[in-house]
Amino acid sequence: MGKWNVPDSLPPKPPVRFASGPSLRILLWAGFIAVHAWLVYICFAAIGWPLGDVDVVYLGWATDAASGVALVGITAPFVYPLLAVVPIFAALAFGTASYTATWLGIVTLLNAVAFAALTGRRRGPRALLAAGWWLAFLLLLGPIAIARIDSITAPLVILAVLWLRTRPVWGTVILTLATWVKIWPIAVIAALVIASKQRMCAGYAFLATSAVIVVTALSLGSGLRVFSFISEQANRGIQIESPVGAIWMVQAALRIPGSYIYYDHDILTFQVVGPGSFIAVALMTPVLALCIAAVLLIAVRATRAGASFERLFPPLVLALVVTLMAVNKVGSPQFVIWLAAPTILGILLRGRGWRTPTILVTVIAGLTQVVYPYLYDWLLVANPLMVLALSMRNVLEFVVLAWAVREVWTLGSSSAQHGSRHGNGNAAPHDPPAAGLDRPILIPRE
Repeated sequence: MGKWNVPDSLPPKPPVRFASGPSLRILLWAGFIAVHAWLVYICFAAIGWPLGDVDVVYLGWATDAASGVALVGITAPFVYPLLAVVPIFAALAFGTASYTATWLGIVTLLNAVAFAALTGRRRGPRALLAAGWWLAFLLLLGPIAIARIDSITAPLVILAVLWLRTRPVWGTVILTLATWVKIWPIAVIAALVIASKQRMCAGYAFLATSAVIVVTALSLGSGLRVFSFISEQANRGIQIESPVGAIWMVQAALRIPGSYIYYDHDILTFQVVGPGSFIAVALMTPVLALCIAAVLLIAVRATRAGASFERLFPPLVLALVVTLMAVNKVGSPQFVIWLAAPTILGILLRGRGWRTPTILVTVIAGLTQVVYPYLYDWLLVANPLMVLALSMRNVLEFVVLAWAVREVWTLGSSSAQHGSRHGNGNAAPHDPPAAGLDRPILIPRE
């Protein structure tokens, strides 16, 4: 009997690929249209007035500027960085009657630009997965996802991290512009400076762009008002949604005398006071600065241990962003929008290794919509169930923070670096080896 003609080694099975053809992209775009149509609808139809800031505050700033009464950031103090006036004023393009619809159109257009970059033909399965997750995140977060100034910055940061590999300078410029709309994208720039070998390039791009903005404002007569957003935020009290506010919100829910909710007419938000709250107001900003410094020092430790950019950058961005949320006396529900970009970044670069924070962030989004806007009136009277839901959301923020800090800390271990280089230890079992570690990064073209 003849021998079987068996080769010495069988060829490897072809990898199972995620469907990524035109039909999937069409489906994702159909989902984009459906999700944004729903969000626009509930912005107008939902109880709790989710468009309050747009209808009253933003429109008021825009009409004051148009009538010559005051130009926030230039002739009057401004609670946001100066470039926040750009979308706020742009929404006045079709008149006051169409202001809200124009605002929602601007946000939808920016989201569409970022979504197109994420689902482009050269993007691979991870990018399409991230795009699908983003739609689910927006849907779970609800109307607040498109009805605040933070909604302008989220797609800008997503677009920036997608560009950092092929257009590092422009990616940093976009991050800088977003920072001058709402301060939180500074966390991504800080992570870039710490983790990237192109830190000097990123730093110069940030400083140059910021200098142009400041010089332009000074030439318009702003004086120090161009930095007024710093003092305006520092003077705030404890907002009811903030994690630290839970100390007095729980007391208010239990009807313990001395803790109560009030409306601050200067900041236009609900805040809580109680025994020791004024001490917390004074301490929170220094504590936030110390926590940010601690995360950065842990990241420096990781870079000195040889952590690659692709493994360090996503958890470092997440840790810094969540620190800005969790160790903050403000804690507005729209802050959850900030988590979209770090999660998308993690899905793109870490794949299955990013499953835990992805799930946690998704739950945080859903709990946020439970609290705001539909049942927000219950929170204003410190309803125990609403305080519990809010507290659960805030606890999950600290869980995400702990996970991200642990990841950064682990990357600082020399044994972890040794393991990742040999395919074990800290490396996720399904993550492909990172390429181009000396490049400014980021998203492989898969």
